[in-house]
Amino acid sequence: MSIRNKKPQFKKSINWDEHDEPITPEHKRQVNDYSNENTISEQRKRAKLELINKYNMSESEAEETLRDIEKKAMPQKTKEDTYESNTNKTEEIIPEHAQKEEKQSQETKPEHKEKEEKPHKNVDELISSIIPDSEKELCIEVKNVSLSFEIATEKIDNLKELFIRTLKRNKGNVTKFQALKNINFNIYKGEKIGIIGYNGAGKSTLLNVITGIYPPEEGEVKTYGRISPLLALGAGFDHNYSGRENIYLNGAIMGYSKKFLESKYDEIVEFSELEEFIDFPVKNYSSGMLAKLGFSIATIVEPDILIIDEVLGVGDVNFQKKSSDKIRSLMDSGTTVLLVSHSIPQIRQLCDKAIWIDKGEVREIGEVNDVCNHYLKDAEKATKDQLKDIRFR
Repeated sequence: MSIRNKKPQFKKSINWDEHDEPITPEHKRQVNDYSNENTISEQRKRAKLELINKYNMSESEAEETLRDIEKKAMPQKTKEDTYESNTNKTEEIIPEHAQKEEKQSQETKPEHKEKEEKPHKNVDELISSIIPDSEKELCIEVKNVSLSFEIATEKIDNLKELFIRTLKRNKGNVTKFQALKNINFNIYKGEKIGIIGYNGAGKSTLLNVITGIYPPEEGEVKTYGRISPLLALGAGFDHNYSGRENIYLNGAIMGYSKKFLESKYDEIVEFSELEEFIDFPVKNYSSGMLAKLGFSIATIVEPDILIIDEVLGVGDVNFQKKSSDKIRSLMDSGTTVLLVSHSIPQIRQLCDKAIWIDKGEVREIGEVNDVCNHYLKDAEKATKDQLKDIRFR
């Protein structure tokens, strides 16, 4: 081939400003949508990991929760959105007579203000939109708690019989009573929770597990903060000691130092109304006097968690009013309260949520009036033994 016949070829310089298509508003919107999609996908991954790690969800549960979040968080298309998307379309060549008709129709249409784009929610806002309690401070966490007791069918009255039966390896038959079965709930800071249920349902046993008196066979209980239990007032008193000595003894059991008890001694005695009897042995006290002294010691400080088991009716009428006022002042100060009571009006008055325990299981958790109404309806079918000492009015 002859080189002479081949024409030289030169690369044409390209002016990108001339040949590139102009960047339209539609193009900008597509770019923004693409970047927003990337941001949302990253947030979605972080939210999924947070649900799995923080709330112990499985991957499928986390995915389902995220779908619920997306349904709540993503706004539906409105007519105004459709109208705006139609107006953003590229202009077409329209005949003059058609343009005049379009101008007339546009004059009759209402003006639509441009919508401000809402910023995308962050992960915490998305989670809190579907899990309302995610931002609250956890105070008590009960996970899969179960507890049972062994009950001997034959009664052994003395040590001699116990020793003989032990040697013969014949202690009699033992039955297992399941007191609590797979209890699960969370209580958050500042909440006032009432626990209701029939006699023998497991309410007091549950409080004993939360306070650490009974260790659970299965599951775990986590508490965050200082607990003041008002379970059996006067428990831990030495009946041969005086009231003065039992203040220091009982206070030491509850974890108070001697210096602290000395600073609060006068306040305890004054609140208990036992000034005249404080140096007498407590074996000479009545049950009401013991309860007064125990209540005064237990409520001398403002705890983070106050656990009460049927002790608001201790003492005479005046002390009952004083103790109720003390409990309300602790509630108003932000103390988390867990109250077991057979008085349904008292639960309604003092609590904002209720947990219904039935045969060792959680029957219902929710708003106090709703749970109490369901409980009262179910009580129509209960036996007399189950309803003993329960006050509905």
